[in-house]
Amino acid sequence: MFSRFLFAAPLILFAVPAAAQDAQDGPPKRVRSVITFGDEKCPPATDPDEIVVCASGGDSPYRIPKRFRNQPAEGPAAQSWSRRVEVVEEVNRAGLPNSCSPIGTGGQSGCTRQMIRQWYQERLETEAKRGREMGPEE
Repeated sequence: MFSRFLFAAPLILFAVPAAAQDAQDGPPKRVRSVITFGDEKCPPATDPDEIVVCASGGDSPYRIPKRFRNQPAEGPAAQSWSRRVEVVEEVNRAGLPNSCSPIGTGGQSGCTRQMIRQWYQERLETEAKRGREMGPEE
């Protein structure tokens, strides 16, 4: 009796995975993702081998979300802090050192620095132009 069980057990173990594979041939042939807006319903699957995944996209694809509507368009509240700092620096730069301005105490050092930058930029452009004219080295 025990020997019959030992002989039949491996046959049963091989038959179970084969039956499971017949029931499922693999992943679905098509997976469709759909975003619905407002009161739209999720579309049904057109094929038995298709899976439809739906997500809600809000009120409308062409509307501004409610949290961004009716905000002030101008004034200090609508201006970013970085822009405010840039404006303050622009206004106050005239009297600061290295400003190349006749106003303030450090204008002469800024003019020298500006001339050196301009000379260096012209030198880089000349070298680049010369390199283009000579062509690639072989």
